Amino acid sequence: MKKTLVFVGLSLALSASMASAAGINLAWDDCGAAGTASKTFDCASNSGVPFTMVASFLPPAGVNEFLGISAQVDASSAPSALPDWWKHGSGQCRSTSGMSVAFDFTSGPFTCVDFYVGSAAGGFAYDIGYGSPDRARLRVQAAVPFDNRGPVDPNFEYYAFKVNLQRAKSTGVGSCAGCSTPVCVVLNSIQLFQPPDAANDPEITAVANSNFVTWQSSSIPNCPASTGVETRSWGQVKSLYR
Repeated sequence: MKKTLVFVGLSLALSASMASAAGINLAWDDCGAAGTASKTFDCASNSGVPFTMVASFLPPAGVNEFLGISAQVDASSAPSALPDWWKHGSGQCRSTSGMSVAFDFTSGPFTCVDFYVGSAAGGFAYDIGYGSPDRARLRVQAAVPFDNRGPVDPNFEYYAFKVNLQRAKSTGVGSCAGCSTPVCVVLNSIQLFQPPDAANDPEITAVANSNFVTWQSSSIPNCPASTGVETRSWGQVKSLYR
């Protein structure tokens, strides 16, 4: 049934991005060229719709039993230390509710292809100070149920995940300093997973349109900076939701 949904989705996605080579994209609000590269916020409100970064990928040929992804994203505020507004997690200024990662694109946007069709599950880890005090690394993993595996077409761009940043603690009593600090966010890689028998879990690091976005400035020195990636395994992805 999943394969049927995928093929129907491909036939209906007439506006989906086309490509001739594998690559990854990161943009605000939508996938790839349909999104925007920079986001500004006056930091004057603690409520409203979240700011959303969208990661997407253009797969290589030969991914016929796609199951899930592993991705790595770095946020950097160099040369200053990472501001409190970008510190997410238990015991941090923005706590565990200031940022979330989602895989459900059933309510849009609809520019790129949604392979998951609401069936993906996953999780994320956010490591503050990764490599240096000005940096944090976001690691994302997600997968569909095994029976929902299917082919991804190299001629189309697919949604991978979205990162939602809430406006909470931007101003007033209890606010987190640094909302107005420029930050560069870079999508380093997206690895695609298939069943172990396929022996083909390609890691995509090539850039399709743009693999980075900026916060509070359209031009940040040394953005994007090159960072290392960590290869994952299908077993690690499964452990997130089974």
